[in-house]
Formats: sequence, C-alpha cells, structure tokens
Amino acid sequence: MSKPSNRSYRYCGKIVRQKARNFFYAFLLLPKNRRKAIYAVYAFMRHSDDVVDDSISNNRLHELDHWRNLTERALKGEEIDDPILPAFADAVAQFRIPHQYFFDLLDGVKMDLEKERYETFDDLYQYCYRVASVVGLVCLYIFGFEDPEALKLAEAAGIAFQLTNILRDLREDAERNRIYLPIEDIKRFRYSEDALKQGLVNDHFRRLLHFETERARDYYHQAEPLIGMVSPDCRRAMAALIGIYHGLLEKIYQQHERLFEKHIRLSLIEKIGIVARAWRHPFPAIAL
Repeated sequence: MSKPSNRSYRYCGKIVRQKARNFFYAFLLLPKNRRKAIYAVYAFMRHSDDVVDDSISNNRLHELDHWRNLTERALKGEEIDDPILPAFADAVAQFRIPHQYFFDLLDGVKMDLEKERYETFDDLYQYCYRVASVVGLVCLYIFGFEDPEALKLAEAAGIAFQLTNILRDLREDAERNRIYLPIEDIKRFRYSEDALKQGLVNDHFRRLLHFETERARDYYHQAEPLIGMVSPDCRRAMAALIGIYHGLLEKIYQQHERLFEKHIRLSLIEKIGIVARAWRHPFPAIAL
C-alpha cells in the first residue's frame, strides 16, 4: 500500500470518529482490514453528501460534478491529490465493489438539489435506494457474502435506515423546504405541508407517523436475516448496525410528541448496550 493511501486511510478514520455517530460503534466490531475499508467508503459517502448539504458555494451542482469527475478518475487508477480518494479507491479495488453503486449515490445526493417533494412512495424509493440502499450494498461487499439473496436484503436494510433518517429529520428538512414523506401519505391522513412546517402534532400527524413507522419496521424485519448471510467475523457488526438504527426508529416513535422540539437520537449508553448485545447474541438484532 502506498504512503498516500496510508495517510488517506488515517484521514478517513478521523472522519468516521467525528461524524459517524450511529455507525461508529458497530464498525468497531469489524476485523481491522474490513473496518479500514468501511471507513474509506464512509468518508467518501459523507463527503458526497456534504457537498450538497454543507457547501457554502452557490454552485453546488458544479462542485458535485467536479467530485464525480475526481471519483471516476480515482476508480480508473489515477493518483488524485485528495485526502479521501486514495483510500477509497484502494478499498473499492480490494473488495471488488461495483463502481456503479458510487455513481448511484452521487445521483441520489444530486436529487437533493433538484427535487424537494416526492409524490408517491415509489418516487421516494428511488431516492432511498440511491442514498442508502447502495450504502448497504457496498457494506455487503466489504462484509463478504455468497448467497445472491443477500443483495435484496441489503437493499431493504438501506430503505429501512433511510426511512428512519427521514422521520428523525422531519423538522430540519422542513426548514430547508424539503419534504421526504410521500405527499400521497400526507394527504391520506389529512395532514398538510403547512402543518409539517409548523411542527403541528395532532391526531392526523400521529396516524401518519404510525403508518410510516410500520413501513420502516417491515423493511427492518425483511433485512434481519442478512446477519446470517455475511461472513461470520462480520455478523456482530451487521447485527449492531441494524439494532442501532432500529432502536433509533423506536425511540422516534416513542418520543414523537417532541419530534419537532428536539433532535431525537440514541444516547451513548443506549448505543453501547445495543453493541454489547450484538457481541453476545447477534440474533435477533431487533429487540422485540
């Protein structure tokens, strides 16, 4: 491994420790070589998202196109002067991860610059696949698998995670004039975009939240058998990932009356408890 790649891996690890609040503790359960690869692809994905959400530039599309070009060149084997891409390209090559997943991800984050509403769940599904399911699929290649059925379950896991993120971030997204809940669902439960922007919690909202939570729960249950399909030395990490995100979903549901008042997250103790349970007993990952 080249020295630039070594420095890059260290940089990616620093990003994960600083920013991967829900993933970091699960990643600790991975063998070192797989953990380093996960850090590299996480750093790539995080930066891709930050180009859209955190950039101060007035031309984010241009920045994203530039990042896409650098990504293409890195994956072709060019040496790129960037703190993330050397480790990223090395990890992708080492675990033979299909390149298309990363371009799907970039197409997904680009949607945030072009689309503020999703009329139907089918419309939203495409977005969730691009920004989250491909993350699950990339992780699957790093974790190792043999059964092709695992690909479908990794896709389901990504949908479950993104639906959880959407519920967690309702307030912040509404402030940015982004509404990810399908408009057809909002109308079905006689809620409204204005009510969402105002943070109104009423019976219509409660029924809407219950419906969306049940949809996410279904995807978690679809994904849970994935734990037994990855390499044995990665099953604890997979169980922790699913357990942490499912735990976050349940906490959101339990505290939905305050969903617009605070950012709901799992405490450090709660995360450590889920990771400890995954270490002792990877099955089941979802606490019933």
